[in-house]
Amino acid sequence: MYRKMIIASFLLSCFSASTLAMSTNHMACVKTNKQTIAALFDRWNTSLKTRNPLKVDKNYTDNAILLATLSSKPRVTSIERIEYFKTFLSQHPIGKIDSRTIKIGCNKAIDSGLYTFTLKGKKKLHARYTFTYLWNGNKWLISSHHSSELPKNKK
Repeated sequence: MYRKMIIASFLLSCFSASTLAMSTNHMACVKTNKQTIAALFDRWNTSLKTRNPLKVDKNYTDNAILLATLSSKPRVTSIERIEYFKTFLSQHPIGKIDSRTIKIGCNKAIDSGLYTFTLKGKKKLHARYTFTYLWNGNKWLISSHHSSELPKNKK
């Protein structure tokens, strides 16, 4: 009987310790503003200019989804995103925001709007976009990114 009580006490203390550890893992909401969130596009756009797909992918969470402008395949891993950016970066894209709306929540933000890429040969690619960002405790990262070319018929 005494042995069962010791085991039960041990298990209860383990459960209590794990519950305490989980409750201390809750992250307080980081203070941010629209300018900070807008600057995340600039960080991403600067990484495009390096033409290094690994540097571009560092802007994304490990499990981020990329629904890319020039691909019909959802990219849900770093390997898949890097594969896409190898092709996209070969066109030397430079992005410019045309219009945007930013929404901010607790450790998350959404930046949606229209942007234009200037590609090699001065070709323009007009697209709509949505970036969702998560605060990981150290920095903001893209958790999802949707981009699609604007329809030619703009009605």
